[in-house]
Amino acid sequence: MKPLKIFIIFFGILWVVFVDVLIVNFFHIANPFFLISAVIHVLLTKLAIGIYLYQLILIYLVDISEPVLATQDKLASLKSSTLWVARLSFLQLPIWTIFYWNKSMLENGNLWLYATQFIVTISLTMLAIWLFFNINYENRDKKWFRHIISGIEWNPVIKSIELYKEIEEFKHES
Repeated sequence: MKPLKIFIIFFGILWVVFVDVLIVNFFHIANPFFLISAVIHVLLTKLAIGIYLYQLILIYLVDISEPVLATQDKLASLKSSTLWVARLSFLQLPIWTIFYWNKSMLENGNLWLYATQFIVTISLTMLAIWLFFNINYENRDKKWFRHIISGIEWNPVIKSIELYKEIEEFKHES
């Protein structure tokens, strides 16, 4: 998990710096919809980077020889923070549907454009809110959750927790 986290942090920081430079350099001439979308995107991305840094620190701090509760606490924090990254990432969905809006589009658009844009934006907003509130450990066995969350960030955390539980059970049996 460490190489992936380091990769994401590195390129995340590069991306945030790039978007921040765009916001600062084009603030006075940029489209307001673009600016609002970029600011929301970069803030959520910065939060995600912060969580990835926290996860990386947790990964380095996990020591299976520590007391049971300390290790369980770190693994639980890792699991929880992995879910928070996913939740925050999905909150960005609606901004990808409005960043390109401009004055000309709003003044010269037709009913078909407005209706399509409204349906897509509202749908993705509702989906983002629903995912934000429903991406939690209790839903881990649901098909939609496994489809979205499983992978190289989630599976190792779950396997570590399961392995740790097996080790603890073995210790108690011995």
